[in-house]
Amino acid sequence: MIALTLGELARIVDGELAAGTDPGTTVTAAAFLDSRAALPGGLFAALPGTRADGHEFAPAAIEAGAAGMLGSRDVGVPGVLVPDVEAALGRLAREVLRRLPDTTVIALTGSSGKTSTKDMLGQVLAAHAPTVATEGSFNNEQGLPLTVLRAEEGTRYLVLEMGARGVGHIKQLCELAPPRVGLVLNIGTAHVGEFGSKELTALAKGELVEALPKDGLAVLNADDDYVIKMAQRTDAPVLTFGEQPTARVRAADVRLDEHGRAAFTLVADGVEAPVALRFVGEHHVSNALAAAAVSIGVGLSVPEIAAALSRAEPLSGGRMSVSRRADGVTVIDDAYNANPESMRAGLKALATLARSRPEGRSWAVLGQMAELGERSDEEHDAIGRLAVRLRVDRLVTVGREARMIHAGASHEGSGGQESMTVADPDEAIAVLRAALRPGDVVLVKASNSVGLRRVAQALLGDAR
Repeated sequence: MIALTLGELARIVDGELAAGTDPGTTVTAAAFLDSRAALPGGLFAALPGTRADGHEFAPAAIEAGAAGMLGSRDVGVPGVLVPDVEAALGRLAREVLRRLPDTTVIALTGSSGKTSTKDMLGQVLAAHAPTVATEGSFNNEQGLPLTVLRAEEGTRYLVLEMGARGVGHIKQLCELAPPRVGLVLNIGTAHVGEFGSKELTALAKGELVEALPKDGLAVLNADDDYVIKMAQRTDAPVLTFGEQPTARVRAADVRLDEHGRAAFTLVADGVEAPVALRFVGEHHVSNALAAAAVSIGVGLSVPEIAAALSRAEPLSGGRMSVSRRADGVTVIDDAYNANPESMRAGLKALATLARSRPEGRSWAVLGQMAELGERSDEEHDAIGRLAVRLRVDRLVTVGREARMIHAGASHEGSGGQESMTVADPDEAIAVLRAALRPGDVVLVKASNSVGLRRVAQALLGDAR
């Protein structure tokens, strides 16, 4: 974060200093929310939570070295007081960006693949120049300002993941951090229960390209009809990626290794270069093309992009994180989130990895895909049927909401021990502990609310 005194900060957010605060105290590090991870010289944002009020932890944050608190009431520590802490963070983020004219703001959105693409793109750009990217999935009105406030005078690229729960949300995020480059990955069925339809999802996600300046850049997926139509919603130039022959950035000769990782030839503007991804799953080819397209758009060369993509590592836990235990059991932790598109991709990756381990069996431990609305039963049923068609050896569905996956598998011909349903993660853990054998490959996937990460963590902990 650029250095600001608490006095300056109070003027920016139209707040007042808490009693006894020295206005000359300087904030030298970014804002943070968790007092247990205090940043020396940072700004502790005391947000009210559903389980605890951040103000209760402000003394601990100051004790750990924070320069001050941004809060809504005086709790006896140095800081700035405002009526609305979240809104103040947004105002502070806008001002920080105003003072960083040489920083290129790159925003990305889509129904699936945002975080993996952001991780790839951040690493590609960081190999070229100082880059700050969203950590994890800090992609809402609270998380986005925190990412912006990590930027400093030398930051060349600021990569911001943007999520949305409805029409108008991305527009608000773009007002907090106006993008120069906007990337839209895809429009799928994730959160369609909240948006109402794929058409409304596209309306919401397209707010990103509408926010771009005329001299900016819209990067669009040529393989997605909903996305490519967004070219009509922006005055910025458009750069496309995908499998379509008309796409400017494409992949040729796609192949998978025995670990399910894709290799391909990156093709753009008549230049070709080899890429070997360290991310598991063929679906990451599209994510890599998206990252490459943005990088080309800001001036990087195809060979340097390909080299950086080949070095990029998965950074965010719970997203196709593959670990092999000492006994030969492979665990794929993809339990951070789930929607029909990512669930299909996960099952295909499981099938690929299992083929390279003929001595073992493939296990799919699946939970609910949340927020699918009236399409929920249909989509869960389809996943069960796909698991059978992909010849997954064992299917374990967790929780009442996931029983339609089991039903779909049964209707497709699965029987006996091939498919079962259990009540909760603890029961799933017990089933796996009793039945796993060396060489087995286990995919654990569900929406985060199901809590299946405990299953993956338990399986990995068993091998220690």
